[in-house]
Amino acid sequence: MAKQYFINKVLATTVVGSYPVVKGGGLRNLFDPLHAAVETAVADQIKAGIDIISDGQVRGDMIQVFASKLPGIKGQEVTGKIQAASGPITVGDTKYALTKAPKVKGIVTGPTTLAHGLHINTPMYRNKEELALDLAAALIPEAKALEAIGITLLQIDEPMFSTGMADLETGKQAIGLITAALRIPTSLHVCGNLGNVIDEILKFNVNVLDFEFANNPANLDLLSRRDLAGRMIGFGCVDSASDNVESVAEIRKRIEKGIEIFDPKIMLLDPDCGMRMRSHDVAYRKLKNLADAAKEVRLAL
Repeated sequence: MAKQYFINKVLATTVVGSYPVVKGGGLRNLFDPLHAAVETAVADQIKAGIDIISDGQVRGDMIQVFASKLPGIKGQEVTGKIQAASGPITVGDTKYALTKAPKVKGIVTGPTTLAHGLHINTPMYRNKEELALDLAAALIPEAKALEAIGITLLQIDEPMFSTGMADLETGKQAIGLITAALRIPTSLHVCGNLGNVIDEILKFNVNVLDFEFANNPANLDLLSRRDLAGRMIGFGCVDSASDNVESVAEIRKRIEKGIEIFDPKIMLLDPDCGMRMRSHDVAYRKLKNLADAAKEVRLAL
């Protein structure tokens, strides 16, 4: 089972990735205005009691962070053949997180979501599917660089998969290109309602399937009738789309509902999605209550 690869803890907690940007001052801020935001995101996750943290993804929009570094793209336009970046994109911040916590996930925006966030303005690509496959190839060096610095897990974010606009067969092929290049476990994060796509997504070659259940409780019923084939489930049990801070008791109730369906040994607990759009205080309290609820359920097991 995938669990033994990266976390030896029942109902371990993690994050989907992004965190509010809290800017700092001082001389260092002149050279890197967002380093203080990375420091705050990392410190908050550790203080809240999260087991597998991220770097906070504070550098910007999930499309532009990667697209701005890949040759063949200018702004939102694909202007030529997509190539790998000349150097690492997220490795610096992830490396910093690794100096503070033993278990850190690396995160890349998925090739299909990237392709749908860009406009094709070149005869090099006839459609988004051709573009997604080249984007996948261009992301492999980044994934391997994250693996080399010692991340615990690589998460690939594909919110586009639940919209019905993506070609899931090409999406599966694109994700497979990345996961085949790695030895570490991989996670696929898809938010939204999975009603029309779950059977296709279950065919993807990843170790963890990360979905939202707090804001989309219908996903729980969908998954209850399907075989995860030995994979772990990233169990979104905190609503990241709302400023309402759920109580420890509320989150605990959601986790207990999940345990009725999944073996707690295969569950990784996290918010539904990234929390970049929430206020700093709200984001921190949501993570703290998640960690506290997980602890209570763990003790009760």
